[in-house]
Amino acid sequence: MAEDQIIIQEVKTEKELLQFIKLPWKIYKDDPNRVPPLISERKAFFDPQKNPFFEHALVKNFLASRDGQLVGRISAIVNHNHNRFHNDRVGFFGFFESIKDYQVSAQLFDTAGDFLKSQGMELMRGPCNFSTNDELGFLSEGYDSPPVIMMTYNPRYYLDFAEEYGFRKAKDLYAYYLHEPIKLPERVVRVAEKVKKKRNLRIRRLNLKRLDSEIKIIKEIYNSAWSDNWGFVPMTDREFDHMAKGLKRIVDPDLVLIAEVNGEPAGFSLALPNINQVLKKLNGRLFPLGILKLLWYTKIKRLVDGTRILTAGVVEKYRRQGIDNVFYLDTYRIGTRKGYTWGEFSWILEDNHAMNSALETLGARIYKKYRIYEMEI
Repeated sequence: MAEDQIIIQEVKTEKELLQFIKLPWKIYKDDPNRVPPLISERKAFFDPQKNPFFEHALVKNFLASRDGQLVGRISAIVNHNHNRFHNDRVGFFGFFESIKDYQVSAQLFDTAGDFLKSQGMELMRGPCNFSTNDELGFLSEGYDSPPVIMMTYNPRYYLDFAEEYGFRKAKDLYAYYLHEPIKLPERVVRVAEKVKKKRNLRIRRLNLKRLDSEIKIIKEIYNSAWSDNWGFVPMTDREFDHMAKGLKRIVDPDLVLIAEVNGEPAGFSLALPNINQVLKKLNGRLFPLGILKLLWYTKIKRLVDGTRILTAGVVEKYRRQGIDNVFYLDTYRIGTRKGYTWGEFSWILEDNHAMNSALETLGARIYKKYRIYEMEI
């Protein structure tokens, strides 16, 4: 066996899964902007007994090694719900990491592509970790700051490796940045107030005391309002409940807004405190000292001063009536009153012209871009 031979092996044991999860610590050891995830959370995410995504998907995880050292990883994903919804045969790659060696990345892409092809897939797309309802895309612009909650981060050379392998751009995603204090355009404020009155529109905050019924409302809005978006996959009831349970621990109910027109649910928006500002300090572990650091930075030092506006959607019946602008304006006003000084709006499809225009009118600017690739297999 040649000393420099690259070995690709499927992850099958708990030990190998932990190696898969912890590999990024090696890739990013000298990168000040990388935010390590909680290892315990990642273990649960990859556990078919805990993550309902596995109920409608097939996932294979692979590790690459050379000379006994781990040098890369990749997941190959067949999301049956995606293919049923879109009536296509798209397989996905995700959780891609590689040292700066094209041959390593090429063999990882080969392995994922071969598996997806064996499952009848005709196109490989990614990165998706695991789906468009999770983290996705390679960061392509905006390497001068850490990622916010539930957004990706990667070395620049990942894009070079993907394109050298033969991937082509499928879609770009934008992240907008807005910093307080700014003077909101008078027209934006005037129009938003007019929309509220003219449409008999009520914007209310999430009621945690009746969370189950609130989740049901949001679930119905989500699967309706986003159904026409590129790459959208409806979430199952168990997936939605699972995600809601996870977000409940960090959500600020004042930043979850539900729009009602004449008492009928019309849309919702969700902004999350950027807990990545704390995770960066924990290095992946809550125990033994991580929980104390978490309490220090969130309760005492108040390190979290940013938010990510994760979603803002309106059902078809009430679109193009200015409700999305009201969401953005109210989120900005509430957030600044609560001490948040900046926000990221992400991700926004490059060709979602209505949303991009609304954010630019508000005064936000694009400061990061992400790219999704695809190729025939």
